[in-house]
Amino acid sequence: MTGNNDNSAKRILIIEDDKELSELVGLHLNDLNYNTIHCNDGSEGLAIALEEQFDLIVLDLMLPGIDGLEICRRIRNEQIYTPILMLTSKSEETDRVLGLELGADDYLTKPFSIRELIARVKAIFRRVESITNQSKNQSNNGEEPELKQIGDLSIDLKKRIISLAGKPIELTVKEFDLLELFSSNPGRAYSRETLLTMVWGYQYGGYEHTVNSHINRLRSKIESDPANPKYIKTVWGYGYRFADLEELEK
Repeated sequence: MTGNNDNSAKRILIIEDDKELSELVGLHLNDLNYNTIHCNDGSEGLAIALEEQFDLIVLDLMLPGIDGLEICRRIRNEQIYTPILMLTSKSEETDRVLGLELGADDYLTKPFSIRELIARVKAIFRRVESITNQSKNQSNNGEEPELKQIGDLSIDLKKRIISLAGKPIELTVKEFDLLELFSSNPGRAYSRETLLTMVWGYQYGGYEHTVNSHINRLRSKIESDPANPKYIKTVWGYGYRFADLEELEK
């Protein structure tokens, strides 16, 4: 493990077995005053990711020891919500989609330009800052309670946990993000493209099936009858919406 130490900078963990690529990426991120920690082995990278706090993890998919998908899964299972930027090859589309579904925030396909990498990193930090500021504003204005009760569904926005009729339900990062968005805007219809933009980021055009699979899994966890959903409704030919209050009271 190697690193550049600057305690005032955002901390980025780079888990990449190509040492030259890792050092090149780190060099350019250091130029932007980011503090980078480098690791070339999957097992060691996972241990560091679980033990230390980072603002971003740049994660290669193919790694010795433990691969990137398994690292992503274990990080999210520990309820660590550090943004993950996954590096993949063109031949790994299935794994790329699976990575997004496991909780990765973005991906870059090799070979990529350093300018594109920097743009993605900055975009991730902007999204995190925007979400953080929105959460603070809502808290200050009393717009969004930290604990929401919708029918039998209880959503703790601060702890990011939910329960159904008092029974805890485990959600992935993106499943919770979807539920939080829907429940905060009951009755509003979202297209699949809009959900991709708001929950995954603008760069996921063409991956609308990812939304469908997430909705199906979310329904299987919160709906008593997923085929006839009470909370998340299908808007045929368009997308999805959360049931409005009048529907839930029926």
